[in-house]
Amino acid sequence: MGSQEIITIEDDFTLIRFQNDGLETFQAKHEVSNGLIQFHFGLKGKAKFIFNQGSYILDLNEEKSYLLYNPQKELPLNLELAPNTWVISILISIQKFHRLFSNDAGHIPFLSEENKDKKYYKEGDISPSMAIVLSQLFHYNLNPSIKNLYYKGKGYELLSLYFNRSEDPNAEQCPFLIDEDNVYKIKKAKEIMIANMAEPPGLQELADQVGLTLKKLKMGFKQIYGDTVYGFLFDYKMDYARQLLDSGSYNVNEVGLKIGYSTGSHFIAAFKKKFATTPKKYLMSINSNV
Repeated sequence: MGSQEIITIEDDFTLIRFQNDGLETFQAKHEVSNGLIQFHFGLKGKAKFIFNQGSYILDLNEEKSYLLYNPQKELPLNLELAPNTWVISILISIQKFHRLFSNDAGHIPFLSEENKDKKYYKEGDISPSMAIVLSQLFHYNLNPSIKNLYYKGKGYELLSLYFNRSEDPNAEQCPFLIDEDNVYKIKKAKEIMIANMAEPPGLQELADQVGLTLKKLKMGFKQIYGDTVYGFLFDYKMDYARQLLDSGSYNVNEVGLKIGYSTGSHFIAAFKKKFATTPKKYLMSINSNV
C-alpha cells in the first residue's frame, strides 16, 4: 500500500515520508508555499516529480537526491512512486535555512548574495552516511511521545550530511572520475560488494573484476561514496542487519550468518560498534513498542 506521512517539525520545517510497498503506482500530492527549499531523497525504487501539469518531469532514482528552490513561483509536489519505492522529502524556509548556515554561505552556492533570489536546482548522490539516516527514518521504533524530537534530530542530521561535501584537503584529487566509464566501474564495484556481502572479494580481486587499478578503485570509491570500500560495506551490512531484525523473521544468529559473521559474538560486537546497542537489546526495544 502507498502512503505519505507529514511530520511538522517546526513552523517552517516539514519532513514527509512517502512509502509505496504495494504492487501498483502510488500518486502523492502536497502543496508547497513560495520560498521553501525542497530536498528529496530516493532511498529505494523509482519516483517521478511531475510539474506544470505533466509538461516537465524529474526522475528520482534510488540513491539519488534533489535540491529544488524557486523564489519566483510555487513548486507543489506531485509525486508518482513506482512499486517498492521509498522517498524522504524535507521542506524548509529560506529564512530558517539562512539562520542555520549563516556562517557558511560561501560553502553553499545558492546561499550566496548573488544567488539568493534565483532559482536553484541540484541533483546529487546519497552517501552511505545519509542512507543510514534515511533508513532510520523508515524504521522508527521509539516511543510515540518522542517521535517529533527524533525526526527533528534526524532531519537536521540529514541536512548536515547533505552539505558535508568538502574534499579531504590531504586526499589526492581524482580527475579520472570525469570519465563516465570509470564512474560506472566504481558503481559496479559497489554492487559486487553488496551482492557478496557475506564473503566479499579482496580489494585487488575487486579492482580486477571491474577493470580498474587498485589505486583508482580506492580513490574513486572514496570520492563517490565518501568512504573506503570496506567502510561502506560495514555500514551497509549493519543497516541491512537491522532491517532483517525489524522484519521479525530471523533471530540474531541467523542475521549474523546472512551478512557474513560465522560467530555470533563477532556480529554482536560489530552491531554494537555501529548502533551502540546489542542486536538482542534492539530486538527487545522493537517488541516492546509493538
